[in-house]
Amino acid sequence: MINQKTIKAYALKNAIEHNGKAVVGNILNSLFKEGLKKTGIKKIIPEINQVLKQINTLSIDEQKKQFNDLQKLIKHRKTRQGLPELPNTKKAKVITRFAPSASGPLTLGHILTIGLNLLYVKKYGGKFYVRIEDTNPDNIYKPAYKMIQKESKWLTSNKAIIVIQSKRMILYYKYAEKLINKNSAYICTCSPEKFKELSLKKKPCPCRNLNKKENLQRWKKMLDKKGYGQGQAVLRFKSNLQDKNPAMRDFPLARINITKHPLQGNKYKVWPLMNLSVTVDDIEMKITHIIRGKDHRDNAKRQKLIYKALGKEKQYPWISFIGRLHFKDLEMSTTKMRQAIEQGKYAGWDDPRLPTATSLKKRGYKPEGFWKFVEQKGISEVDKVISQKDFFEVLDMFNK
Repeated sequence: MINQKTIKAYALKNAIEHNGKAVVGNILNSLFKEGLKKTGIKKIIPEINQVLKQINTLSIDEQKKQFNDLQKLIKHRKTRQGLPELPNTKKAKVITRFAPSASGPLTLGHILTIGLNLLYVKKYGGKFYVRIEDTNPDNIYKPAYKMIQKESKWLTSNKAIIVIQSKRMILYYKYAEKLINKNSAYICTCSPEKFKELSLKKKPCPCRNLNKKENLQRWKKMLDKKGYGQGQAVLRFKSNLQDKNPAMRDFPLARINITKHPLQGNKYKVWPLMNLSVTVDDIEMKITHIIRGKDHRDNAKRQKLIYKALGKEKQYPWISFIGRLHFKDLEMSTTKMRQAIEQGKYAGWDDPRLPTATSLKKRGYKPEGFWKFVEQKGISEVDKVISQKDFFEVLDMFNK
């Protein structure tokens, strides 16, 4: 059980570290390590405030004197100050990225991931890219382009470098041809059912052993407006067919989609899939560090294989995976939010009940408040479940 002496010990420690003024949020974070549950936040905050009223009026000398008597209560616990150091930063600055889909505006989940990457760029210097992924013409919400750019500039104080993937198509084609020329990719015309059947048996499809010349001809036929139609041909990466994970076996890199694109219209018919476009952009932008959701673990493995095939293995960035913050009572899907807005359940993207960046900004939240929360949370692969009430109680303290 957390008693007032423990609270006072942490308050004194925090005050000494911050020029005599302790902060509620920092003490709360320390108390979580002592066993405080999120359900107990509301009850303990008045106790913390009562202790701070006394502590923050003392001189630093007096604070040190009192802390000397109480430090035994917490001396066995090491608390991290700020984010942990990143590897591979001695000779180079940090170049990182965040890649939202063009399916909707930025949400609270996006903001927390942006924060980790941005804080490291601020810490070490470097570049922060916001790369709008829009190479799937079937999943694009056109207003999202302007919304993501506006929200990214607000969150990063105009430091984000905005990139739109559909404007880089020729570059993706160039790399696709490189992989074909290196015999690391091939054009598969098998039906999805036939390919899956062979893949599950760890057997190659008939297209896998075609020579480079034939594959290049097929590639040109994919690009040709009068060539292959949608669903008739796929560019595949030549990986290990014996891999334990079937999804890793000869995974697709590009496919034909004739849906009209909101920005590019019908200019292109062959669209890169995520693992091709992401790898190309990471190479071209010289990305050094990536912090991403752990649901991308397999994608990271695929991308590393592509790096290796291109002879860029030494350039492969350092990667850390993070767990998700699952809200018990807050919808984070922009697709579902959009449907609810269209049905009249919400007034718009800035409705105060929605966890969108534009709504949070309107409610008075500042980027600095999010970054303080992110810094305290740190890098962890552990998923956490929380109610929006508990989350915003903590965030409100950081937002003051």
